[in-house]
Parts: sequence; structure tokens; C-alpha cells
Amino acid sequence: MKNKYRILKIAITVILLGFLLSFSLKKFSGQKITDEKISVKMNEKTPVYFIDEKDIKQIVIKENPSGKVGDLNIPELEKKINALPAVDSANVYLNLNGKLNLEIKQRVPVFRLNYNEKDFYVDEKGTEFPISRTYSHPCMLVTGDVKKDEYEKLAELVDKIDKDDFSKKYFIGISKYKDSYNLLTSEGNYKVEIGDLDNIELKVKGFKTFVEKYLVYQDPQKYNMVSVKYQNQIVTTLNPYFKDNDSILKAGHKDLAKTPVAAAPVKKAEVNLKPTVKKASSVSSKPKVSTKPKAVVKPKEKKKTPEKKPAAKPKTKAKVKIE
Repeated sequence: MKNKYRILKIAITVILLGFLLSFSLKKFSGQKITDEKISVKMNEKTPVYFIDEKDIKQIVIKENPSGKVGDLNIPELEKKINALPAVDSANVYLNLNGKLNLEIKQRVPVFRLNYNEKDFYVDEKGTEFPISRTYSHPCMLVTGDVKKDEYEKLAELVDKIDKDDFSKKYFIGISKYKDSYNLLTSEGNYKVEIGDLDNIELKVKGFKTFVEKYLVYQDPQKYNMVSVKYQNQIVTTLNPYFKDNDSILKAGHKDLAKTPVAAAPVKKAEVNLKPTVKKASSVSSKPKVSTKPKAVVKPKEKKKTPEKKPAAKPKTKAKVKIE
């Protein structure tokens, strides 16, 4: 029984509301919608000004040339406003007193993407929308060939940078070269290479440690790149145009020039160990008579002494890593 009474009360309430609405529409259908009877509310946390109240009122007038309440097509008007690129959502309704209310939520850019002479904004949902001629929203500038499926991860990275005081101070832009992302810094001319968009918190934490324990004691112009894309290590690249790096770079080039040289092969001198025998002269002579037998003396052979080879230089591999 209780359920029946509840259903009955709800039905009566709906009927009464419908009756009041139809009565109010008939009452105000002949009235014109003036500027005072149009209420526009922008419902975004971050104030943006891609469209303003004046723009919305112009759309209302265009969609309802007669200006009468009875001729207003609310669903069509709501559809037109939602079709605006900078609008995330719109809600249009008419009060019982004949006042037109428009609640509009604009898209808030997370970053601005520039690639191939194209320039547009991307919001937190990864939705693209064009820049405005009258308003420029301050946000992170991103350059390079960023794919659409990377928009949301990139938006998360920018959001983490904006919420962290350290990151917000250092990073002023993001660039993509091939498949690797680089964070552009406000100090010096170096960039921070992070690789892909995974493990962002760990990579930013590694750079923060490098800055606090090492970089604060040096001139930031010394480096051209600081890479944190490798796990548990930081790789730095020196700036070749920084004067203090000249001695380091020259020493590295000298070490690279010291490469082992192969020794030239030495030809062995041929030594003939056989004695040369002179032929007997043609003058004959009488042999002397001797009672003692003649001793045959063999020529002494020269001992073969191996020729000393020149001492070869020890081979040393020069491994110099200049970064």
C-alpha cells in the first residue's frame, strides 16, 4: 500500500510540474528574450576566455531570429553551443519565469602542440582544438611528431610538472626527436633527455638529485644534455662551446688519437755458412817430401746468431668516452 501511495504522489508531482511548465510557456511564449533574461555561466575551475558571454548571446539571437520565447528551440541551441571547438559541454534550460540559462564548460588546454607548421591546443582528455585569435592561454609548449595515442600520457606529464614546484621552476617546454622526449630547461642551454613517457616520476626525481648534489655547484652552461632515460644512471654531454670544457675535450681527442701502430716486417739477412774454395793456380811445383802426415784443417763455421728484432711497442687500447 505504501508503495502505491508513493507512486501516486510522484505521478501527481510530475503532472503538476508539467502543468506549471506549460502554463509558464504559454504565458511567456509571446515575450521577447532580452539580454537581461539571458544568464550565461562558465563552469570551469581554471579561468579561460576562448568564448565569452557576448559570443553566446550572439548565438542565441542567431538561432532565434524572432526573439520570442515560444520560438526558441532549446535542444537545437544546446547542440550548436556544444559544437563549438572550445566548449567541453553545455546545458541550456528555461526557467518558469521565462529566463534562459546557459551553463557552459570550456576546454582547458594542458599543452600547446606545434608540428609541421600546425599549432593547436590539447586538453586533459587528449582532445585537440584550435587556437584563438583573441586569446592565448599560458601552457606548456610541445614540439615534435607527437602521436594522438600519446596525448593523455603527455598531459599527465605536464600536470605533474605544473604541480611540482621544482619541476615547474626548471622545465619550460617539451620537445620530441624521433621516439625520445626532451625537457627544455630555463637555466643554461642544456636539455633533459627522458626517452619515453614511462616512469616519469623516477626520471624527474633522478634529475632533481643531480641538480641538488652536483649541478648547483657548477655553471649550467657547461652541459649540452643531461640524460635520465637510462635506469639508475645519469649521463651528461658537455657543451663544446663552453670555454672551461676546452681542456677536457682536447685531452679526450688526444687519447683517441693514440691508437696502436703495427710494426713493419723486418727481412732476415741471408748468411752463407759454406766456405769459399779457391782454385789451384796453373803453375806446377814439385811436392815437398815430408815424413809427417799433413793435417787437414777444416774451416771454422760461423755460429748462427739470431738477429735481434726491434722491440715492439706495447699495445694499448684507448677508451675515451666524451659525453
